[in-house]
Amino acid sequence: MVREQYTMTTEGTRIERPENQSVYKIGIYGWRKRCLYLFVLLLLILLLVNLALTIWILKVMWFSPTGMGHLHVTEDGLRLEGESEFLFPLYAKEIHSRVDSSLLLQSTQNVTVNARNPEGEVTGRLKVGPKMVEVQSQQFQINSKDSKPLFTVDEKAVVVGTDKLRVTGPEGALFEHSVETPLIKPDPIQDLRLESPTRSLSMDAPKGVHIQAAAGKIEALSQMDIVLHSSDGTLVLDAETMCLPKLAQGTQGPASSLQGLYEICACPDGKLYLSVAGVGTTCHENSHICL
Repeated sequence: MVREQYTMTTEGTRIERPENQSVYKIGIYGWRKRCLYLFVLLLLILLLVNLALTIWILKVMWFSPTGMGHLHVTEDGLRLEGESEFLFPLYAKEIHSRVDSSLLLQSTQNVTVNARNPEGEVTGRLKVGPKMVEVQSQQFQINSKDSKPLFTVDEKAVVVGTDKLRVTGPEGALFEHSVETPLIKPDPIQDLRLESPTRSLSMDAPKGVHIQAAAGKIEALSQMDIVLHSSDGTLVLDAETMCLPKLAQGTQGPASSLQGLYEICACPDGKLYLSVAGVGTTCHENSHICL
């Protein structure tokens, strides 16, 4: 600290000045000054390097006032051009492609789309995997372009809304339970076959069951009995020729003018058998077949 001292004198007075008075210099000198300049130079170099890196990052990432690279910020949301890869889940309200291109979602493992409620619980899920497409929802529905339901699935039923359901597999269609439909028919050049390999086959309708072969024949094959039953009505067999080739035949009697003609006889239990025709009925002569 330098102390300044003032002395009042008059004319003719002699003032004695002290000798060897110390002189102090104010400021930074020597090696401290050189270190300060070096530090400022390093800061300036770092500032220039950071500025150059920032400009390079902006150039590489294609930053612009409207967005970054292929990602543009618009009034309706974000617009992404080209292909993009997401490493983590993507949350969005709506995803759609351009008018002149299709939307493609692909993954090396699977593509999963989830719908959540306000509590965060998953209410619907669509999972496309390498071997299976899985849909988890209370109801699955496919609509046409005019919003007409074409296919609907829920826990209670499967509804096909089209006018025609076509099964093209070589083994046909397998149903473990009942099927309700107003019409079953094959292709014009194919045969229609209804089969139950291990159980029974039942066809029910409140107003009747109509079976028709317009250009072929109808076959009913069974290992056991085939029963045609009408609870309130008659059984009508209307044809030009009726062939029963395996009816039991009674013992043939003496030759007569009616040789080669037979009459059909019926047992009390409904069993049919043939008996050689005569002048009168011969059923009673061969009634032992009913035993």
